[in-house]
Amino acid sequence: MRRSGRLTPAQQGALEKLWPRFGIDDGDGLIGFDALFGRRAARVLEIGFGNGETLVEQAVAHPEHDFVGIEVHEPGIGHCLLKIGEAGIGNIRLIRNDALDILEHRIADNALARINLYFPDPWPKKRHHKRRIVQDMFLELGARKLEPGGSLCIATDWANFADHVDEVVGRSPHFTIVERREHLGDRPIDRPVTKFERRGLGKGHSIVDWHLHVMKGSNARK
Repeated sequence: MRRSGRLTPAQQGALEKLWPRFGIDDGDGLIGFDALFGRRAARVLEIGFGNGETLVEQAVAHPEHDFVGIEVHEPGIGHCLLKIGEAGIGNIRLIRNDALDILEHRIADNALARINLYFPDPWPKKRHHKRRIVQDMFLELGARKLEPGGSLCIATDWANFADHVDEVVGRSPHFTIVERREHLGDRPIDRPVTKFERRGLGKGHSIVDWHLHVMKGSNARK
């Protein structure tokens, strides 16, 4: 669900001025990334980009790739747009909607090179575990949207959520684990350190990263 919040004047101004250029509005059809970016390139999707600073950092570091971020929190989107404007980049677009709905209905199969899921809501209470985004259906959907050899990268600072990811990934016929790494914020797998990561480290949490590849012949791709 979309989440509103208190916007700063700068964030509100960014939404008004920069969303028409960098935002992808609601629609019913598949997003045409080639037309949207004006080129053909590897596309990286980040689900729940928070304030967008690490998303922008990755887009700056990899101008050869196109980056798409999904977020529902308006202040975070406004902050991300400010960072995009400051960076002066064009290889990034934002979506304000539910990630699963966008994956299912607006992104073509085999369209993505990589999906990043960094520090999603761990829903720590047992009665809320069904709300966790990493479920069998999510892995099946993600495998379908990734191109052959595509990657799914996940990170968390919640031990219980890490156990949950291990369980779901372990029974998935769609992904194989390239690397699973536990660390104290000093060894992330091919990603910047995030705001939520720093917050977790401040609470004494350790970090777990996964780098997964779509399995050859996955039935999600048929």
